[in-house]
Amino acid sequence: MKILRPQAGPQEIFLSCPADIAIYGGAAGGGKTYALLMECLRHIDNPDFGAVIFRRQSTQITNEGGLYDTALGMYVPLGARFKKVPALMSIFPSGAKVSFRHLQYEKTVLDWQGSQIPLIAFDELTHFTESQFFYMLSRNRTTCGVKPYIRATCNPDADSWVASFISWWIDQESGYPIPERSGKLRYYARMSGEIIWSSSREELEATYGKDAVKSVSFISSSIYDNKILLKANPEYLASLNALPEVEKERLLRGNWKIRPTGGMFFKASQVQIVKSIPDKIIAIARAWDLAATEITPEHKDPDRTAGALCARLRSGQFIFLDVIRRAANASSVRKLIKTTAIIDRGLYRNDKIYIPQDPGQAGKEQALSYVRELAGYSIITHPVSGDKETRAEPLAAQWQQGNVLLLEGDWNKEFLNEMEGFPVALHDDQVDAASDAFNAVASTSDWSALTS
Repeated sequence: MKILRPQAGPQEIFLSCPADIAIYGGAAGGGKTYALLMECLRHIDNPDFGAVIFRRQSTQITNEGGLYDTALGMYVPLGARFKKVPALMSIFPSGAKVSFRHLQYEKTVLDWQGSQIPLIAFDELTHFTESQFFYMLSRNRTTCGVKPYIRATCNPDADSWVASFISWWIDQESGYPIPERSGKLRYYARMSGEIIWSSSREELEATYGKDAVKSVSFISSSIYDNKILLKANPEYLASLNALPEVEKERLLRGNWKIRPTGGMFFKASQVQIVKSIPDKIIAIARAWDLAATEITPEHKDPDRTAGALCARLRSGQFIFLDVIRRAANASSVRKLIKTTAIIDRGLYRNDKIYIPQDPGQAGKEQALSYVRELAGYSIITHPVSGDKETRAEPLAAQWQQGNVLLLEGDWNKEFLNEMEGFPVALHDDQVDAASDAFNAVASTSDWSALTS
């Protein structure tokens, strides 16, 4: 017989919280999704009960080992059957339902007009907008006998509205949760979009009426509270420790105030400049970040075209062999890329060239024209997606661990200056090119031509 119970500590406090709105987490690995799914089990003997767990995007529901997979492992032994049409849903023997849905766009909330949902749960609340959250609160109603309530999980995000919403539970100097406030109740009334807080329900009710007041609690947790995960997967803690400093502060230490500043991703002192390549190259590629602007009296410091040549070594280290940065017009940029391809092939046997593809038809046509002009080379065109900091994080993780080398060259100083200034410096062309080149060689497995 399978027994489901919360772990002692924050998870247990979350599952026993009486607040109308309870938010759980504030770091990675605290058993957040599991706790949400367990909360839904509280009322599965009620045939009229229904819960909806939201993720911002549908792929986040069905990702390997994610929300849906975890629900299958928990609910099937309890007799639940799952259906995918017309929406992902688990149905328990009593008829109680737990649905798994997304709110990808701001207007998606309007699909829920007229709904009555006893329990609304948000997995990763910081991914949702404030207006989505408060609109869905208007759908949190029922006649099934369960008092309507909201449950949510989150990781820290200093720029999210959630950071302001739970600020009483967070030390505003350090950014870390205040331990003695974790699980404590506060009360708010929301009038014309403004939230009025109080430690007393009665005080707010006297001014705004009973129907206007809701209770809120934030329960902080971290991987250290998840003894089951630490025992089953102890290497996960090492993975969190290996994150770039900003992400480590957020996901391991639960810091709600941390923001990237210059030097937090890349420090010059963390890399070694070598005079020769110290080991066998097993993967190599050059990636470009394109611009087509010359230096003129009107544009004295424009964005540059940058190209970074990165290699992975047999030792597991990475080395940047060359980085180019030029302010040039479109015709000169094309000549630069073609000339560089010839040099890279001669010096390093590199044929792999990554060209970014801007959105729209013009971007596709530009990418195809590079493929034609560089016939005989392996040209990979890729759409640019995600913010620059996210693209740079894999490289930053290796950089901060001392696993990145630079081959000595005239380009070293300019490259390091820009890397140290990221993400607050004016230019990040070399950072973008270096991140894409690193990601190309770090993720590539089929390099038999180079390793033979």
